[in-house]
Amino acid sequence: MFNLRFFKSLKQALDPKANLLTFSSSQRKANEDYIESLSSNELKIKSDEQRLEAMVRQQLKEEFPNIEKSSSYDLLVDAVIHNYKSKQLQATDDAEIM
Repeated sequence: MFNLRFFKSLKQALDPKANLLTFSSSQRKANEDYIESLSSNELKIKSDEQRLEAMVRQQLKEEFPNIEKSSSYDLLVDAVIHNYKSKQLQATDDAEIM
């Protein structure tokens, strides 16, 4: 009786279909967790960029009244953000060199 239970459990442990299903379900969960972590980081980056854009727009409105009515206002905002990111990237590169 003990041997029969032992062999049934051994057969189940060595069953390739069961092992494949167990492995694939664990991989699916790991992939879902990985995708979730990537998307949460991406959302954080997007919210940081939106916050930066809002700050730039507010500052430009304070310094130059009625500038938001200008046709080149959006281009100016994009240029300021681009320059800021370029300087930040350059400062990071300089810090890594030292």
